[in-house]
Amino acid sequence: MKRILVLGSGGSGKTTFSRKMAEKTALPLYHLDSLYWKPGWIEPEKTEWRAKLTDLVAQEEWIIDGSYGGTLDLRVPRAELIIFLDISPYRCIWNILKRRIKYARFTGLARPGMAPGCPESIWFSFLIWVWRYRRVSKPKVLNTIKNMKNEQAQVLIFNSYRAMDVFLSQLHSTPISV
Repeated sequence: MKRILVLGSGGSGKTTFSRKMAEKTALPLYHLDSLYWKPGWIEPEKTEWRAKLTDLVAQEEWIIDGSYGGTLDLRVPRAELIIFLDISPYRCIWNILKRRIKYARFTGLARPGMAPGCPESIWFSFLIWVWRYRRVSKPKVLNTIKNMKNEQAQVLIFNSYRAMDVFLSQLHSTPISV
């Protein structure tokens, strides 16, 4: 499989999982957070964003990490493997709080997968979105996957880091054939 989409709530571990998968598969990795945001947390114009993603998904090989529900219609049909990280909202918020401390401005560290000029921040609205993700966003995402994926695409849903680790451990000995 040469086109892999990794989806899930904020804080679910998409970036870390995708990075590990890219190391194992040598597929090019694209973090949507780093492509979307402009310095100072400025959002791109919708047409600019969709054009950028249209070009990206046209490539023959990729791992794309990121939710961005407004562009699932571009990504899902091209993906050969769709991985959905279904992690507890408690754990996702814990992960967000940990990374906020780890990548605080005073540390000088930049969060992997984030756009330059966008220091680690937490907004209350983001935490609310994460808290509600399983109830509000997950059904929409899974419905989009069901209705828009190509027939040959495989869908994997991981609800634990252990399951993700087992999957990743099997990649070294076998090409991605799930």
